[in-house]
Amino acid sequence: MILLVSPKDVAEAYEAIEGGADIIDVKNPPEGSLGANFPWVIKETREATPKGMLVSAAIGDVPYKPGTVTLAALGATVSGADYIKVGLYGTRSYQEALDVMKNVTKAVKDAGENKIVVAAGYADAYRVGAVDPLVIPKVARDAGCDVAMLDTAVKDGKTLFDHMDLDLLKEFVEETHKYGMKCALAGSIKIEEIPMLKEIGCDIVGVRGAACTQGDRNAGRIQKDLVKEIVKVCKD
Repeated sequence: MILLVSPKDVAEAYEAIEGGADIIDVKNPPEGSLGANFPWVIKETREATPKGMLVSAAIGDVPYKPGTVTLAALGATVSGADYIKVGLYGTRSYQEALDVMKNVTKAVKDAGENKIVVAAGYADAYRVGAVDPLVIPKVARDAGCDVAMLDTAVKDGKTLFDHMDLDLLKEFVEETHKYGMKCALAGSIKIEEIPMLKEIGCDIVGVRGAACTQGDRNAGRIQKDLVKEIVKVCKD
């Protein structure tokens, strides 16, 4: 299982790189679970990241505005991101989510056929009115995405496991794999929960808080020693 760590600036990106993260995921925590950072931060992070290491960029907890979202996705792509992550926050149904992701995939793949598109849903979708998390693999498949992902929309200390039990998460992973895609799981995941994600076959685990001082995704800072501890659990 590979580790995605989400820095909010270049200084944190260096800590994640030195700690051994596999994917550097540019994020802006004050703007939400999948808050979008600025194009220049993505560009600076790409320039700071070793050539063989992939850079991801979240483009926001997006509304149901396919044109707006597609333009944001293209902006992240041309700024240097290899993974483009879309948080399907404002989409209420399979059809709305598909409408957003089909257009995003077209724009991103037209700009670079090797770019990786991630359709991200929320395990706690019921709290914000977003599309059912178990629909995300079908949305990703039908839109031509590469990765189906789950995160949590509300960052209040509850983790992925507070909203979906291991059996449901396993169902999500297995369906995603059945469609030939990779599966990513995130959502205030604690280091002691990572072995359970490995056990169900998760391909990518995403963290921020667990890699930050005091476990605080907002006030804390990513530290390489914390990243190293997480990498060890992922690779053991």
